[in-house]
Amino acid sequence: MHNKTIASLAKSLQSREFSAVELTQYFLERIENYNPLLNSYITVTKEHALAAAQYADNLLAQNNANILTGIPISHKDIFCTQGIKTSCGSKMLDNFVAPYNATIVKKLISAGTAMLGKLNMDEFAMGSSNENSFYGPVKNPWNLHCVPGGSSGGSASAVAAGLAVAATGSDTGGSIRQPASFCGITGIKPTYGRVSRYGMVAFASSLDQAGIMAKYAEDAAYLLNAIAGFDHNDSTSVKGKFFDFTATLNNSLENIKVGIVQSYLQKLDTKVASVILSAAKELEKLGATLVDIELPHSDAAISAYYVIAPAECSANLARFDGVRYGYRCKDPKNLQDLYERSRAEGFGSEVKHRILIGTYVLSSGFYNAYYCKAQQIRRLVSNDYQNAFRQADVILGPTTPTTAFALASKTAERVDMYNSDIFTVPVNLAGLPAMSIPAGFVDAMPVGVHLTGNYLQEAQLLNVAHRFQQVTDWHLRVPQGF
Repeated sequence: MHNKTIASLAKSLQSREFSAVELTQYFLERIENYNPLLNSYITVTKEHALAAAQYADNLLAQNNANILTGIPISHKDIFCTQGIKTSCGSKMLDNFVAPYNATIVKKLISAGTAMLGKLNMDEFAMGSSNENSFYGPVKNPWNLHCVPGGSSGGSASAVAAGLAVAATGSDTGGSIRQPASFCGITGIKPTYGRVSRYGMVAFASSLDQAGIMAKYAEDAAYLLNAIAGFDHNDSTSVKGKFFDFTATLNNSLENIKVGIVQSYLQKLDTKVASVILSAAKELEKLGATLVDIELPHSDAAISAYYVIAPAECSANLARFDGVRYGYRCKDPKNLQDLYERSRAEGFGSEVKHRILIGTYVLSSGFYNAYYCKAQQIRRLVSNDYQNAFRQADVILGPTTPTTAFALASKTAERVDMYNSDIFTVPVNLAGLPAMSIPAGFVDAMPVGVHLTGNYLQEAQLLNVAHRFQQVTDWHLRVPQGF
């Protein structure tokens, strides 16, 4: 059952082939059996999940269900869940129980889903490998000696291993798409503001975006229907009418122009480049037209990102001071000691590193030289995309430069780790929608192809992804033993 689509599971639930409680219990048993290997869950909410499933069965009995009623999903532990620990993968929030639900959680509850638990992640979403969690590293189900990617590594690992039908994730510089590529699943980052950030613990507010991780593009579309929309609690939320992202999934690709960034392909291992080109050729067979495009300032994007994101994180994480909530050091001597030791003991090394960088670039002597310059590069990157979209409807390229790397292989070299986001970061700077879908394998590890669309064009991305998945089976492959 863990490899079925949401539509297939919904049909079985509505025909009473099995109940929502039975379906939820099935996934809870898989979590119990396989999570010790993967460490993808921080908290398993068994009672909560079974209660939600029982409620779903009542709706199904009354013929009052929708397509998501009774579907078991999980949430990245960055989203507040009322009465349940929300840790952000950090010692700082290990004792924090959220007093309210994030908007994305509330909407998925209203849609009838059953929450299986909270998923492991890099601390405060800072990382590209899910090795920065207070609760230990997450393993990639395709190879337990490799990382699942980050920061939504717990979400990617759980979905790939069949420990949830789908999961929420957050994407600040590629944290949905990069782990989706490493774990061979589908991950979509919507347009900035398309999905409310209310109740999502902030890392870098102008870059953070909530999204979906699933096996199928079709599943992602159903879930995006549930979570997208304007929210009065989020001042950056985009206003607009409801849009059914499933309505155009089967549209023809005859009039679609797919842009290929040739300079990206030149930076890849030849085997990875071959996978990307093969995916492009598959879309061409479906009727799409391939055109060459360039994004001339993309090389500077990673540098700009690692100025802007730490700057915003240093401001956002100032609230964790040991006074109001979260970790507090023992027996502080005075207020200064309380601040210093609570933060020193509560934050991990990567978070401290980024706070220090952010504070530095925002200081009066370096603000113009670093932060303002990074924002100027951000505008150039955004302009590059708008120029590219005059030639193409969708931009295709690699999600990551390589397949998943070995655990602990890049922890000593931060720059090497940061460069694993080189193809995903520009999209966040521009606020565009993008997704990664499985496109092949290199040395038995998954490779994802990256699709980028213009503002609010998630439906077109999902259409391209779904049509690709109709003629390929990469998304149907499952890790051995799971």
